[in-house]
Amino acid sequence: MSLSLIRSDFPALGAQVYGKPLVYLDNAATAQRSLSVIACQKALAEASNANIHRAVHRLAVEATEAYEGARDRVRAFLNAAAREEIVFTSGATHAVNLVAFSYGQVFVNEGDEVIVGVTEHHSNIVPWQMLCERKKAVLKVLDIREDGLLHPEDLEKLLSARTKIVAISHISNVLGLVNPVRELVAVCHKAGVPVLVDGAQGVVHEPVDVQALDCDFYVFSGHKIYAATGTGVLYGKRRWLEAMPPYMGGGEMIETVKFSGTTYAPLPMKFEAGTQNFNAAPTWVPALDCAQRLREDEEVKREQAAILALVHTKLTEDKRITLFGKGLEHKVPVFSFAVEGAHHEDLALILDKMGIAVRSGQMCAEPLMDRLGVTGLLRASFAPYNTVAEAEYFVKCLDKAIDMLV
Repeated sequence: MSLSLIRSDFPALGAQVYGKPLVYLDNAATAQRSLSVIACQKALAEASNANIHRAVHRLAVEATEAYEGARDRVRAFLNAAAREEIVFTSGATHAVNLVAFSYGQVFVNEGDEVIVGVTEHHSNIVPWQMLCERKKAVLKVLDIREDGLLHPEDLEKLLSARTKIVAISHISNVLGLVNPVRELVAVCHKAGVPVLVDGAQGVVHEPVDVQALDCDFYVFSGHKIYAATGTGVLYGKRRWLEAMPPYMGGGEMIETVKFSGTTYAPLPMKFEAGTQNFNAAPTWVPALDCAQRLREDEEVKREQAAILALVHTKLTEDKRITLFGKGLEHKVPVFSFAVEGAHHEDLALILDKMGIAVRSGQMCAEPLMDRLGVTGLLRASFAPYNTVAEAEYFVKCLDKAIDMLV
């Protein structure tokens, strides 16, 4: 499939801002949606708008089948061992909070330790802080080295007999670097410690096989990989999910309810209380089909490799720019950088007037900003539907923007 044909399936990419063609480079925050995803959600809202898992009338059956079909598609995409290991959430944030609360309720006690990476998104820091405050546990931080990566040897030194769980990102949303997740998991498992992986960026740029990674939990959001907003996934190994208490109580997560006591539904329903996002969850099917096509398309692969090399070279060769997350070996096309003498938000505003959408600020990673010694950065994040021409235009406009401010 030609890249132009692929792009035509994403209507937002044909938009104009300030009279200029949109160059959308804020994909690490939210990816655009394809026509197939938009049509799926519209069709469900129009023709199958009924609550799931409850009634026996036709609309409810259709809605339930679409919802559960999406679970099967996610299971296959991740190569999970069973569909019961796939829990639908509202996003990666919800998924991390679920694990922090439910796993922490049973397995974390006073004086125990939780380890998180210094590169983590706030969503993979704050829930663990809350758990540690609640349980009087200790939060420990795994630092990066100069290459920007988390290293298994450093993690091994940080682990102790009191470590109960480790939470790390597959790919940093700031540095755009792929961590050696399989090796990090192996170190933890050698010590008997489970691992949660934040895959919000990982599923977009890397094939994910949760059985090969051997992680205990893997979380990600739909809106970063073309699905509808308000959708998320928690993959969890069955043995952990079965041992964890429910995160929320309500309809559908129960087996029986009596005032003398309640029993809970089997997996995955135990963790899906209340009315689910049944108009949005089925968009996982066209979204992941799209992601699979993009991942396998040879033209897209060539274009992505060219974008990565071009932008990385331009940003590292310009003496006015400091790129964080250098080196092509572990890099995906997510570039965060600072410009000496220019504020990141001023640069973002000028680029916006040129039709380029980028992110400025702390990227929900304030501890990493402190570690890097900056107050904020500018981030350009490319998706598989972006082109070399857009990358060239971005570099050209960035140069103009810097000249205007410095």
